[in-house]
Amino acid sequence: MSTKELQDLELPIYLTTAELATLARVDASTVCRWRQRGEGPRVTWLSPTMPRYLWDDVQKWLKHAAA
Repeated sequence: MSTKELQDLELPIYLTTAELATLARVDASTVCRWRQRGEGPRVTWLSPTMPRYLWDDVQKWLKHAAA
């Protein structure tokens, strides 16, 4: 599959804990705490040690948190 074909798929974008922390301007440990408390954006586990955050969910969460 070519790069162009991959780009055309419009696959969902997932953020790492570090990326979400940077975006929210908090420490990664804060994101981990949110996750443990059921706060913050919805998490998707790609494996038992790989939490990821769907970009669309992060955007919704940020809008709600800012309101």
